[in-house]
Amino acid sequence: MILRENYVKRIMAFTDTPFVKILTGVRRCGKSTILAMIKDRLIERGIDDESILMYRFDSMEYEGMTAKQMYSAIKERIASDGRTYIFLDEVQEIRGWEKVVNSLQTDFNTDIYVTGSNSRMMSSEIETYLTGRYVSFRIFTLSYAEYLTFKKEHSPLSDKKTELFNYIRLGGFPATHLRPFTDEEVYTIVRDIYNSTVFSDIVRRNQVRKIDQLERVVKFAFDNVGKTFSAKSISDYLKSENRRIDNETVYGYLEKLEKAYILHRCSRYDIQGKELLKTQEKFYLADSALKYSVLGFDPRSVAAMLENVIYIELLRRGYKVNIGKMPNGEVDFVAVRQNDKLYIQVTREISNASTEEREYSRFSSIHDNYPKYLLTADDFVGGNYEGIKTMHVADFLLSDEF
Repeated sequence: MILRENYVKRIMAFTDTPFVKILTGVRRCGKSTILAMIKDRLIERGIDDESILMYRFDSMEYEGMTAKQMYSAIKERIASDGRTYIFLDEVQEIRGWEKVVNSLQTDFNTDIYVTGSNSRMMSSEIETYLTGRYVSFRIFTLSYAEYLTFKKEHSPLSDKKTELFNYIRLGGFPATHLRPFTDEEVYTIVRDIYNSTVFSDIVRRNQVRKIDQLERVVKFAFDNVGKTFSAKSISDYLKSENRRIDNETVYGYLEKLEKAYILHRCSRYDIQGKELLKTQEKFYLADSALKYSVLGFDPRSVAAMLENVIYIELLRRGYKVNIGKMPNGEVDFVAVRQNDKLYIQVTREISNASTEEREYSRFSSIHDNYPKYLLTADDFVGGNYEGIKTMHVADFLLSDEF
């Protein structure tokens, strides 16, 4: 088990505080393992193992359990003296879990950690019962740095360009990097994650009847990563295939995919007007392997997936990310974190002078002094150009400077 120290450190900063720690993220991104790491760290600190309670509610053992039964089962095991540390994994499977956690937090001397894989973890019920009494942490699949750590446990590393290509192609779900799986084995694992998410967290939970319609929307979104599109453009595309679907239904499907953490919506931001725009958003995937497991690998999509990898890395580091609209075009990302701001343009390579001019010119109308990056997978570029830092994508992903 490889320690994901960044998450453990951030979460354990709130250990023994009156806040419920809520970990959310796409299925199989490593939330359960992070809970186990936190448990081990608590034991290292001298916490008695009997003072730590762990439950995994996606187990058949708890199927059909009510909130009241959940409360009673946990209450019986809470220590009569001292603090009890409670870990509730995939807790969204118990309807009304928020009331249980609120009662456990209020009635007993407890320190509570919960995980979940869909938007019920961030529902209005949490705001009702846990307002001001929880902190949330979004967990992502492996970063490029974590991927390298996982891989070197069982095989030698190639050069950074090759490894970056492998990372994009095979994604970052931890389970796919526990040993040297073949590409097909990786995509089999990821397809299972995708199918269980779509059918458990979307179809079954929302009683979706037109599954074929949903899957066509998924495939359109997966095939258009990094491109601006609207519900109407999806609707028009499906109509061209003689499959009628209204805009509202498309919006509903996209929203459900977001709530299952499969898709991330990236809005456009008018840099000069300083306002969010409500049209022509982009969608990015929780992990690049999702696209390839569903649609098959296509080397022509690598440029878009480079962009996807940068977007997720910015979210992983706590940035709020938008597309930057300018009079002369768009900057791929405007990333803001408290008082920090980054402008980022991503391109697979700078093959000629016209490409170079086009990519650098995206920054020409931005007159503030925040850092500007042109990121590429081209090994033969680097340095600064009029204050714009040019970096290899791999170097950026491994950098501590942002």
